[in-house]
Amino acid sequence: MAVSSTPTRSDNPPAVRAPRRPRGEGQWALGHREPLNANERIKKDDDPLNVRARIENIYAHHGFASIDPQDLRGRFRWWGLYTQRKVGIDGGRTAVLEPHELEDEFFMLRVRVDGGELNLAQLRVVADISREFARDTADITDRQNIQFHWIRVEDVPEIWRRLEEVGLQTTEACGDCPRVVLGSPVAGVAREELVDPTPAIDEIVRRYVGDKRFSNLPRKFKTSISWLVDTPYEANDIAFLGVTHPEHGPGFDLWVGGGLSTNPMLARRLGVWVPLAEVPDVWAGVVGIFRDYGYRRLRNRARLKFLVADWGVERFREVLEKEYLGRTLLDGPAPELPAKPIDHIGVHPQRDGRNYVGAAPVVGRVSGPQLARLADVVEAHGSDRVRLTPYQKLLVLDVAPERTDSLVAELRRIGLEARPSAWRRGTMACTGIEFCKLAIVETKARGAELVARLEERLRDFDADISIHLNGCPNACARTQVADIGLKGQLVVGPDGRQVEGFQVHLGGGLGMAQGRTAGFGRKLRGLKTTAEELPEYVERLARRYLASRSEGEAFANWVIRVEEEELR
Repeated sequence: MAVSSTPTRSDNPPAVRAPRRPRGEGQWALGHREPLNANERIKKDDDPLNVRARIENIYAHHGFASIDPQDLRGRFRWWGLYTQRKVGIDGGRTAVLEPHELEDEFFMLRVRVDGGELNLAQLRVVADISREFARDTADITDRQNIQFHWIRVEDVPEIWRRLEEVGLQTTEACGDCPRVVLGSPVAGVAREELVDPTPAIDEIVRRYVGDKRFSNLPRKFKTSISWLVDTPYEANDIAFLGVTHPEHGPGFDLWVGGGLSTNPMLARRLGVWVPLAEVPDVWAGVVGIFRDYGYRRLRNRARLKFLVADWGVERFREVLEKEYLGRTLLDGPAPELPAKPIDHIGVHPQRDGRNYVGAAPVVGRVSGPQLARLADVVEAHGSDRVRLTPYQKLLVLDVAPERTDSLVAELRRIGLEARPSAWRRGTMACTGIEFCKLAIVETKARGAELVARLEERLRDFDADISIHLNGCPNACARTQVADIGLKGQLVVGPDGRQVEGFQVHLGGGLGMAQGRTAGFGRKLRGLKTTAEELPEYVERLARRYLASRSEGEAFANWVIRVEEEELR
């Protein structure tokens, strides 16, 4: 019998394949520079900081129609400019229209106010710009910025000239770069403060804002530096928080990897103690890690929080020390939290015997005329300093005790309340559909309506409840870490048609005080409200809380304890 020469399966084992190389995440330090998403291509083609020259020399002279689309929807952000939403486009079309269909020929312009510090000259310039160029808009944001609207590109060079003449800027107020540095609004005057971090904030801004070494990061980079626990430190990419080392004295505890939006994560302690003089260098080291190791392939994975989550704090610290600082950082203790959260509203003593006064507009909405009157009131009471807070509020510093009551009364006359209701004090709102191209619902007007209704019905409410309204899932108003977080979306109304509404998050919060565990709000299945029904829902929830809380029980703890039906 003939034997076939054809090899059988057993005679020819399968070839061993080389292991598949993991797909790169776009990390420069690992040689992953291709392929580029659209945002990375724009930055590679031209450093976004270079667009200022084109704005000043071309676009301001030839108008909106002359702007290159890559500049308009990309690089303009590095100078604080976003096109605003065209009037009349409802939230149902936010996700289906192209950018050019959503945008108007006007801009939002964001002014960075690092540390929240404004002197009277700066405040007057902001007020004048609002009145002359921005149709009286000048909102206070929850990152201590000022935001103008209705800005024309033709006016931008003159606005820059006026801002920079008094030491303000819009450089890197937006974009994939280091955004405004949050700081304590009472830095340098607080009685409890052992180290004023203002020199570190100033040095970071001086050295690195506008520096092309850090003008192309994978995504935005948010910073908080404060001795006191009065900024939302756990929601930032990097945070320095005051702490006293048992051997080396006052310094700062380092946190990295916080950020909210659609994949919220809280910052994590690196466990190191950083003296004030080293804060700028350590900050630059962390930014360098983000630039070189951050994930650039997918835009939705490009924040520092994803790298920290994958690496863990031990590896992150090791890379920071060995590759970026060239030295070992000292281990340090965790910070001590205050007895209750700090927002600085009301009258408080400074270390020098004078007072500061914290006042609340409604959901951060102020205007040019109002700010001009504020400057007059502040000057008449012997002060030259105003501070913005990360909660859409403002402070007047350096007020003589005998003039404090007069200041409080004058602030009230111009719509700024130093003794606000719990509702006005605790409610924030993002820009919303009025101006934002990403928004689905109105927020500022809804927030104002909500505050007015609750003040009418529950004026003497005796507990602190934070209410944060956001017009979309991006959490610019820190929705997930509010007692009542409201994420804008379209919901089914009583007549079966889609209307503006909110998904409700309950019981979220940050670790801002003793006994307050940081965590994201509880989302109950199907817990939504129409915008029209929102005041009724919050009132019902507040009354139930008042009726069944135990003594001293915080709202967030009550939310965890009660049955779901109590929350609907």
